[in-house]
Amino acid sequence: MLKSKFVGCLVGSAVGDALGSSFEGLWISELKIEEGFSGRWTDDTHMMIGVAESLIENKGFDGSHMAQTFIRNYEREPWRGYAYGPPQVFKWIRSGVAWNEAAKRLFGGAGSYGNGAAMRVAPVGILYHDDPEQLRSVAYGQSQITHTHELGKEGAALQAYAVALAVSANSSSELETTAFLGELKDFTRSEVYRRKLEAAEKLLGEKDRLRVVSELGNGIEAQNSVPTAIYSFLRNPKSFEGSLLYAISLGGDTDTIGAMTAAISGVYHGVEAIPERWKARLERKDYIEGLAERLWQIKNRGKLRRL
Repeated sequence: MLKSKFVGCLVGSAVGDALGSSFEGLWISELKIEEGFSGRWTDDTHMMIGVAESLIENKGFDGSHMAQTFIRNYEREPWRGYAYGPPQVFKWIRSGVAWNEAAKRLFGGAGSYGNGAAMRVAPVGILYHDDPEQLRSVAYGQSQITHTHELGKEGAALQAYAVALAVSANSSSELETTAFLGELKDFTRSEVYRRKLEAAEKLLGEKDRLRVVSELGNGIEAQNSVPTAIYSFLRNPKSFEGSLLYAISLGGDTDTIGAMTAAISGVYHGVEAIPERWKARLERKDYIEGLAERLWQIKNRGKLRRL
């Protein structure tokens, strides 16, 4: 069961990215979404793969190694749709700036609060699902490579913890959505995210998508997308397909919100719940499955190195 959850998380995230990538910035009927599914994923999955590869090689987090893994993967496939920030950070690191200092230079020294650290954090959520403080430290650490603003880092930690809670939840029982949100509110150190999670609770069952987007957001900022992904999962907890299609139907940053929603739903239900028609077309599915299985083996054998 745990192995299925690990695989469901990473494969789900990649499916969400690939399905959402054709609809960024668009409002679209859920019935039309599948027409755009090519199975080709973006930088969201590319960087998620990098997180998993580095965690596996080091049996835990090593910031310098993970940064170099990101750089290596980017230089092999720079066409994956990277935004301005990460490639610029990679250049600074290449020039000798420390892995945990380079991203501080972005945006006049404020750092990025985009959702780039949250979109890739799923492997952290599954590997540290039973250790919230280690999960927080590693989520912050991997964020520090490219996103140093506290909202960017906290968004990554919150997304990772949502994944962790879904690991522990039993999909054969009714999900207690209020309790799930309560755990997240207790975990976050940010009042911004706490307010968003409170809004998400009030919006459960809301039919007006415009109101959902108005209150939760659908943009590239972590605080305007991580809560939206969590909400999309919680309003459709019985169906991987339903949660993902709903997330993408909200428009905006559809690949990232789709990836984050599907990571949570995929780990909650397990890989068997992901429709075969999507898995069959997913780019490099076997490799992604293999990464998830290796993460599970590290966890299962007690080989995980603590910070």
